[in-house]
Amino acid sequence: MRIVFVGGGNMASALISGLLAKGFTPEQLSVVEISVENREKLKQTFGINVVEDLAAGVSASDVIVLAVKPQQLFELTQHLAPLLRQQLVLSIAAGIQATDIKRWLRGHERIVRAMPNTPSLVGCGVAGLYAMPGVSESDKHDAESILAAVGSVLWVDQEDMLHAVTAISGSGPAYVFYFIESMQQAGIELGLSVAQSRQLSLQTFAGASHLANASEEDAAVLRARVTSKGGTTEQAIQAMEKNEIKSKIIAAIRASNQRSREMSDEYSKI
Repeated sequence: MRIVFVGGGNMASALISGLLAKGFTPEQLSVVEISVENREKLKQTFGINVVEDLAAGVSASDVIVLAVKPQQLFELTQHLAPLLRQQLVLSIAAGIQATDIKRWLRGHERIVRAMPNTPSLVGCGVAGLYAMPGVSESDKHDAESILAAVGSVLWVDQEDMLHAVTAISGSGPAYVFYFIESMQQAGIELGLSVAQSRQLSLQTFAGASHLANASEEDAAVLRARVTSKGGTTEQAIQAMEKNEIKSKIIAAIRASNQRSREMSDEYSKI
């Protein structure tokens, strides 16, 4: 499988690094990148072929990964459409529906859309994937193997569900960072040094996440186990419940989901 990334930004770099670590050879991977600086960086970092010309980049490819910013995707597809040879097209551009990419690519049907997240940069990502009806099981396997190089993957049967994926895991790292930021600030206000508060907050979050991931029990059960009657944790949870923190988090995720739908609708008008 020969894979070309159109766009050589952070997510493309993460995927390339992951694929090389999984046993892909530099000869199997290439990038089309317009920035001279980024081309040199990619060549030096990964030892792969990096070109400026789109036609030259995709000519020998089996899979084309669209890794440009959403606002750049329409223009890219107009140049890409006449160059396609029925390759599998994998889009990691947020918010743009596969049905619109198909339309922009003049009816091309071998399209998989993926919604990865930023922890992919350290090999701990999760991606939601949706395949167009014209995608074979072999194509789905190839798409999954690319995203699985930097974390876990899950498939959704309806593209509409990628809005929920975006709201939970795509935007989710920001929610986690926001909570960590709050914990760190509280620690500093309680007299800990910046370094101490950072260490305690980060390790607590990482440890709790690891514990939840390793357990088959629901997060509510794990929370209840830490919450002793009349203890310090119960006091904190009661304060959160009084301020309706859970319902506000759910409302925030619903807002993210709604914005994802609105953005898709905006791109659909192009």
